[in-house]
Amino acid sequence: MVGHRLGRRGVTPVPIADQDEFESLVDTLASQPVIGLDTEFHRERTYFPKIAMLQVSWRGGLALVDPLEVDLTPLSRVLDSDTVVVIHAASQDLEVLLRSCGTAPRRLFDTQVAAGFLGMSTPSLSALVEREIGHPLPKGDRLTDWLRRPLTDAQLVYAAADVEHLVEIWERQCAALAERGRLAWAEDEFAELRDRARISRPPDDAWNRIKEARQLRGAARGVVREVAAWRERRAIEVDQPARFVLADLAVVAIAQAAPRSVDKLRGIRGLDDRYAKGDSGQQIIDAVKRGLEARTEARPRSNGGELGRELRPAVSLVSSWVSQLARDEELDTALLATRSDIESLLRGDPDSRLATGWRADLVGEPIRALVGGRAALAFNGDGGLVLEDRSGQPFGS
Repeated sequence: MVGHRLGRRGVTPVPIADQDEFESLVDTLASQPVIGLDTEFHRERTYFPKIAMLQVSWRGGLALVDPLEVDLTPLSRVLDSDTVVVIHAASQDLEVLLRSCGTAPRRLFDTQVAAGFLGMSTPSLSALVEREIGHPLPKGDRLTDWLRRPLTDAQLVYAAADVEHLVEIWERQCAALAERGRLAWAEDEFAELRDRARISRPPDDAWNRIKEARQLRGAARGVVREVAAWRERRAIEVDQPARFVLADLAVVAIAQAAPRSVDKLRGIRGLDDRYAKGDSGQQIIDAVKRGLEARTEARPRSNGGELGRELRPAVSLVSSWVSQLARDEELDTALLATRSDIESLLRGDPDSRLATGWRADLVGEPIRALVGGRAALAFNGDGGLVLEDRSGQPFGS
């Protein structure tokens, strides 16, 4: 069975668990100008996401696919085509598709990102459906086991509801974005989201995702970089979450203690005796030695150096104005400019998000004018902030 239309009364879809039926579904999808897509997956006990359900919808149809029974690779024909693939909050789904299909949608449309350009702040799918369609999604168990078979009717209805309205929401959002002159902005953001998903995170940067590690200095920072990188590579090798290989607490404790032998691993907080035996313990010690021998401090990646002390107060000032501008323009503040984006621009990073495209015009150039003394911020009398040309005259003169 290729699919099942989900009606308002909750008709239960039947998942596709046959390769021939899936090939027929791919033929159907390839003829569509736009499809909705969602995935259900687990990664609590694995490094890589394990897909457990693929949901797709199109005008007049909806299908559920069981990836435990079906090879999803043929779907790449649709993903690489001119078909628009509509996903809500796509970042994790893109990772799943890259792994299971070998590619990501060439023409992606993320309804959550689009909502940010229309004044909503990272809405859930349920909130978006209620706003655009007029009724909430059916409630489901957020912690349901999607890998268990057979799936219940409630699970199937919940999974189908996640894609049922995506094509209709796409139509509405495209019209609204075009009316506001923001469709090109959104398409640029979708392309950036898709490109980011294709970039693998280097193990050498893993240390920077550990909050306590970023506080370390000197030799300890070099050690934490190497130990965290070893942990990441080991997690990839055994397909386990990095925290299963070594807890964050243990990574930081090792960096602080800098043990020189496997025996010295005993008693380090967060480590158990298994690390004092076998290959893992020696590999950790080798990582410690590499960190100590590097004699250079690991630093967060930055192409523009450190932010000058004279510009640090400007970050908070600019952040306040950006928040005001986001409200005035009905844009999600995080989509417009984050604090990190502001710091990146002020540092002079050539690849700052605020240095090119629509953000450069809307916020990048005004920020440069402000910190360059050519503009000034003032209250507008109603509690809001306004960016104005600077007169250069002291108050009261």
